[in-house]
Amino acid sequence: MRLFASLTLLLTLVAPLALADELYQIEMILVRQNAEPTILSRPAPEDWAAGARPVDPASLRTPSLNKEVENLKASTDYSVLLHKAWQQPLGEAPSTVAISDGAGQFGQFPIQGTLELKLGRFTDVNAKFWVNQIDRNGLITASESLSQQSHTKNGQLNFLDNGHLGLLIKITSLSAPARSQAPVEIPD
Repeated sequence: MRLFASLTLLLTLVAPLALADELYQIEMILVRQNAEPTILSRPAPEDWAAGARPVDPASLRTPSLNKEVENLKASTDYSVLLHKAWQQPLGEAPSTVAISDGAGQFGQFPIQGTLELKLGRFTDVNAKFWVNQIDRNGLITASESLSQQSHTKNGQLNFLDNGHLGLLIKITSLSAPARSQAPVEIPD
C-alpha cells in the first residue's frame, strides 16, 4: 500500500512537467523557386492573422542559417524573401504566430502569414503565407500563396515545398541537453 501511495505522489509531481511547454527556437526562410512558374492566387483575407499573436520583438533571435541563405542567394534558382528567427514555448496545444514583413497598409503586408506549431513526436507545422504586391493606394494588385502542412523532425532543417514558393524551417529545443559529439579518437 505504501508503494501505491508513493507512486501516486510521484505521478502527481511529474505529470505537470510532462504537459508543460518547452522553449524552442524557430527559424524560417521563405523562398521563391525561380525555375517554377509563378502561380498567382487570391489575396490574403482581411483577417489573415485570424487571432494569431504576432512574434514578440523581444523573442527575436539572431538567425543561424546564414550559410544556407548565402548559398540560396548565390543561386539564380532561388530568391530569399524572408529570413527570421525567434524563440517561443511549444507544447501539445497548437500555438499560432503571425509573421509579417514590409510596410503594412490597411492591415496587409508585402509578406504575411501564419505559422501554427504543435509539439508531438514530431512538430506539426501548418504554414500559410502570402507574398503580395501592393500599389500606392494600399490595394493588393497580385498575390502568391504558400499553404503547407508537415510533420517536421526537430533539430533538422526541413523543406516545405509548395511549387514556386517554399519554406525552410528548423525547430530546435532550447531546453533539451545538447548532443555530445563522438570523440575523435577512440581510447584503447
